[in-house]
Amino acid sequence: MSIKSDKWIRRMAEQQGMISPFEPGQVREQEGQRIISYGTSSYGYDVRCSTEFKIFTNINSAIVDPKNFDASSFVDINSDVCIIPPNSFALARTIESFKIPRNVLTICLGKSTYARCGIIVNVTPLEPEWEGQV
Repeated sequence: MSIKSDKWIRRMAEQQGMISPFEPGQVREQEGQRIISYGTSSYGYDVRCSTEFKIFTNINSAIVDPKNFDASSFVDINSDVCIIPPNSFALARTIESFKIPRNVLTICLGKSTYARCGIIVNVTPLEPEWEGQV
């Protein structure tokens, strides 16, 4: 496997429905305002977060068990803005849905724009023949 170009990404998204909704160019401005870019970039695709967030904040001092999270430790938010309290983290999902072909493995990385603000995104592989939102 090789790293695929923006031309390949556009072709797969438009002909095979690999990314939906799909933005063929890099959008950096909306209604005259600068925004965090999204869409097809050189050898990649920048996704957008939906307005649905799940904030983990351990105000109840619950034991954190990855196999059995205490539901009272989560707060569901539906907003254009997500404020993450200290010592907390947020789970988000993409607006885009993906249909990964059988012969493709993708890697989802965080944008440096967010990293400069101290927001770290876990590296996530999207395996061959996987479908859904990240």
